[in-house]
Amino acid sequence: MADHYEVLGVDRDATPDEIKKAYRRLARELHPDVNPSAEASERFKLVTHAYDVLSDPQQREQYDLGPQAGFPGGAGFGNFGDIFETFFGGGGGGRGPKSRRERGQDALLRVEVELDEVIFGTHRDLEVDTAIVCETCNGSCCQPGTAPVTCDICHGTGSIQRSVRSLLGNVMTSSPCGTCRGFGTVIVTPCVTCQGQGRVRARRTVPVDIPAGVDTGLRLQMPGSGEAGPAGGPNGDLYLEIKVKHHDVFSRDGDDLLCTLEVAMTDAILGTHAKVRALDGDIEVELKAGVQSADIITVKDRGITHLRGSGRGDLRVGIQVVTPTKLDHKERELIKQFASTHKQEAPTLARFQQGLFAKLRDRFLNV
Repeated sequence: MADHYEVLGVDRDATPDEIKKAYRRLARELHPDVNPSAEASERFKLVTHAYDVLSDPQQREQYDLGPQAGFPGGAGFGNFGDIFETFFGGGGGGRGPKSRRERGQDALLRVEVELDEVIFGTHRDLEVDTAIVCETCNGSCCQPGTAPVTCDICHGTGSIQRSVRSLLGNVMTSSPCGTCRGFGTVIVTPCVTCQGQGRVRARRTVPVDIPAGVDTGLRLQMPGSGEAGPAGGPNGDLYLEIKVKHHDVFSRDGDDLLCTLEVAMTDAILGTHAKVRALDGDIEVELKAGVQSADIITVKDRGITHLRGSGRGDLRVGIQVVTPTKLDHKERELIKQFASTHKQEAPTLARFQQGLFAKLRDRFLNV
């Protein structure tokens, strides 16, 4: 890389004011608005970078000293932190410049699904606000047609070495270069679209196949579907946290579906067939004569598909016999005739029994 003093046309002992005047003169001559030629554009970039370095006192001092220059003593025993970093691996010497490319962050989305979608699985096209690779620079961070240049402070090493006086004598320590921030290169012309990041924020559609058998709280991992990394780094992962919505009729016990079927008293006495509208189609259920409240009818393989493996759970139908509360005169007389032909003992205290819903719950869970 050309010497910064030569680029600006000043002596090495030039004052800050002389450096500023030289830069302004060259900028007026080479600025793209004044001189649109390609040669002038490249010279303008060199002039701007040279001025950025020489106008900063610290960067100019490092530039003048060079990456391997030692600092004279006189500051006591030096920086003990640097000494220990050197001996115990914290100084970064010899590891080379770090890469701008980093892995993108993971992302977490919460997805709600209906209970009927859980039976066989479902598909979603999710809109995600995330980081994607910049289409202008394709992740290079540079304006198209340009590339990073070697840092003229650390000469591409990414670190600056210093000589520190200590009880052990002069010790060389290493710290990240302040000019290139340890990358070893400088982006003179950053991409205007992504501001030199190599990625931009955007909305994108992520197709997701949610498998059958998922339940609330389950997390699905989609490798490489997270945010794009800086400077074209690999994508992170996308995690989907599932929430199954509440259903007014059906509930779930593992991979079994539970529901309650209300049966008229006469149907419970005589028996009948009933059509149950399940989540995946109608089911014929046989009610035998004398069926009781809290009885369970199990329909095999009409529950939820197992998450890992084949087959499905069952549908368990709990019976609730409904006693009529409003009877007309004729109905009441018929009931009285029925009662007179079935002699029954008077109501008496019996052993404690749980309520219907508690009995249904226990039977559901213990079948």
